[in-house]
Amino acid sequence: MIKSILKFLIIFFLLTNNIIAKENIMILKLKDGDVKIELFNDVAPNHVERIKELANSGKYDNVVFHRVIDGFMAQTGDVKFGNSSNKDFDLRRAGMGGSDLPDLKSEFNDLPHERGTLSMARSQDPNSANSQFFICFKEAPFLDRQYTVFGKVIEGMEFVDKIKRGDQNNNGSVKDPDKIISFKTK
Repeated sequence: MIKSILKFLIIFFLLTNNIIAKENIMILKLKDGDVKIELFNDVAPNHVERIKELANSGKYDNVVFHRVIDGFMAQTGDVKFGNSSNKDFDLRRAGMGGSDLPDLKSEFNDLPHERGTLSMARSQDPNSANSQFFICFKEAPFLDRQYTVFGKVIEGMEFVDKIKRGDQNNNGSVKDPDKIISFKTK
């Protein structure tokens, strides 16, 4: 009897753990391929919840990478002005908007900004992150503990590397930018 209960508990734990793990994996579809992202719910639960909510409701679909700086990062996520299929789309204003949801309180953590890191964009106010985020092309330690790291690319970084770069002289703004095709929980 005890062996049966123990087997049940082990199987239950393994299945539950696998389900939780899958809930924290997202697929970002780009023009060149799929990017698999692991979300860090343990260090940034409110940011992860926000990303999942916006992504799974389709808010990130067709949102452009409005600011892309070679050797630094690709920024996207302006669901108000950056959605190329929305009536409010305005490439000149992309990067100034967010979602209709309230801004998030910072969840700064000790995870480093390294190649493939996903982190929330914000204004000067540390508690102003909303929907915009960026993916680091390479290490950016000057951002550590200043922005909320909430995830990391675990497969497909080569597709992130192919995102169209912006004008270095214009803070990385991109003419005719690449966009997110879709972003969903796996």
